[in-house]
Amino acid sequence: MAETNNLNIREATSADFDELLAIEQQCFASDRLSRRSFKHHLQSEHSVLIVADRPQANKPSMLVGYALCLLHKGTRLARLYSLAVLPTMQGMSVGKRLLEESEQIAAANGRLFMRLEVAESNQSAINLYKRQGYRVFGEYHDYYDDHQDALRMQKTVRHAPADLQTLRANWYQQTTDFTCGPASLMMAMSALEPTISCDQSLEIDLWRESTTVFMTSGVGGTHPFGLALAAQRRGIEAEVYINTRQTLFLEGVRTPTKKEIMALVHKQFFNECAQEGISINYQDATQNRLAQWLKEGCAVIMLISTYRLDGKKAPHWVLVTGIDSECLYVH
Repeated sequence: MAETNNLNIREATSADFDELLAIEQQCFASDRLSRRSFKHHLQSEHSVLIVADRPQANKPSMLVGYALCLLHKGTRLARLYSLAVLPTMQGMSVGKRLLEESEQIAAANGRLFMRLEVAESNQSAINLYKRQGYRVFGEYHDYYDDHQDALRMQKTVRHAPADLQTLRANWYQQTTDFTCGPASLMMAMSALEPTISCDQSLEIDLWRESTTVFMTSGVGGTHPFGLALAAQRRGIEAEVYINTRQTLFLEGVRTPTKKEIMALVHKQFFNECAQEGISINYQDATQNRLAQWLKEGCAVIMLISTYRLDGKKAPHWVLVTGIDSECLYVH
């Protein structure tokens, strides 16, 4: 593939509108961006419009391509809204350069993933995205004005830094819908004590020892006190941080009898922790504290909400494997 090295990648200006519209005319038969659209994105704080221009001898430089990236508010996702390169410049890595620059901008603005849509018939673009590490994760039917379907593709654009303080832990996939706690505890324990192996038999044993009996879904989830007890009984020193003194998980259960049983289990776990000498700290686990625990070689499992990730309201246990100024890294 031929490649051009004398490209200048820069932010677009209003002086580029005529050439941007010309590129639209040559690259797309439908779904074209208008002058008004370009003006909107140029002025929007949630859009990044970059162009590639090429010097010409004794002439003004010529715009040969552009990329428009949307930085969605309130999310870690960026979206490549449009990428276009003049037909005469295709095959010369212009699209690759624009794509890489867009990814770098997205990562610098705290975005973790870049998503895009591409027509199923646009094989050259699909090949470019796959070479650059994008994977297909879905499809939109009748997406474009000409009724073509679109592939949905995504790539991770921000990765953990090389000097990240991490817990080295093998990943174990829970085998039931309700054993995220035992799976997280197994990963934590095996990271601290390699002789402990992760398997379904241990997963179910840990669940039986730490279950709250009932949860929103009807099947018992795992209680932090119960998980701490299960770890301590296997020679792993445990400590609990919790931000409430109330019985956990009651808000998701309506039946009074079930609530009474969950309160009883909570009290039993509390008393057993006292007998085992397990410290229970009623305070928030701050980011600074998480970083310090990892630095000290501790394994940290946390109960989190995944609603912003997958729309599910049930709490979910994870193993924290790293932390930096932008992200928490979890199994």
